[in-house]
Amino acid sequence: MLNRRHIRVKVMQSIYALHQSESDNLEKQEKFLLASIENILDLYLVVLSTLIEVRKKEEIFLEKSKQKHLATPSELNPNLKFVNNAVLIALENNNKLNLFFEKRKINNFQVNDDAILLLLEDIKNSDFYQNYMAIKTTSFAEERSFVADLFEQIIAPNEKLYNYLEDYKLTWVDDIPLVNTEILKQLKQFPLEEEKFRIPKVYKDEEDKEYAINLFRKTVLNETELEKNYENKTPNWDITRIAKIDTTIIKMAVCEFLKFPSIPVKVTINEYLEIAKEYSTPNSSVFINGILDNLSKELLLTEKIKKTGRGLM
Repeated sequence: MLNRRHIRVKVMQSIYALHQSESDNLEKQEKFLLASIENILDLYLVVLSTLIEVRKKEEIFLEKSKQKHLATPSELNPNLKFVNNAVLIALENNNKLNLFFEKRKINNFQVNDDAILLLLEDIKNSDFYQNYMAIKTTSFAEERSFVADLFEQIIAPNEKLYNYLEDYKLTWVDDIPLVNTEILKQLKQFPLEEEKFRIPKVYKDEEDKEYAINLFRKTVLNETELEKNYENKTPNWDITRIAKIDTTIIKMAVCEFLKFPSIPVKVTINEYLEIAKEYSTPNSSVFINGILDNLSKELLLTEKIKKTGRGLM
């Protein structure tokens, strides 16, 4: 699920938090880093559970409507197309998914269903829901397409759901787009055989987890050394006045130049420029690009950068 850029962002945030707290407890901050990454799986499960819970809520609503003393013909014989959607039912009945819910105590919308009720209202008021319900029969592919559209158009951009997730766990804020992208991709490819649905791993492989730990440790433990590489490369900037987030980004990039031989220089520069555009000031990416470009050329010329494989490309 996690890509390298998101790992870099998580490490950057942890290093920045360490500086802001003025703490020297690296072990505590490293544990926080790893916990915030692992918690992405909980976010994935919580967001995915919205699809299960909206179906359940609608089923309960239809049953209660049938029991009304003066139930209308449409309430006595409701349109069950939504609650019978094959993909929604497959998610609800998936044993592995239910084990994850139980193991990680994912019951957010069972104990607090306000967000689900609001989502259900938005869904039922949408044109694409009305169009879906008006068609008498649909194939599995069409039902899958409807659920993907439901997630993409209603659930993923829902502001009330976003606010709930942000309030529940602040570290999730930057993870929501990543999780939404992963879920949408899975829904679009949802298998006909429900047992083939797989809960994604947080890390692509063990190497990515080691990368997160090593990037944090090697940057924090070598900050003085890393800073010396660029402190004289900012003639128009007082180094003490450079934004803290920018110095963190620069140090991490220099750390990758010098201490991660398998990562190409161009990849490092491009990745941190994109992070700067998203997380720092409007002018930061230009400033950081100038420093990293000039510094990388100097370090390559003096053979301080030693890359393996395609690292020099």
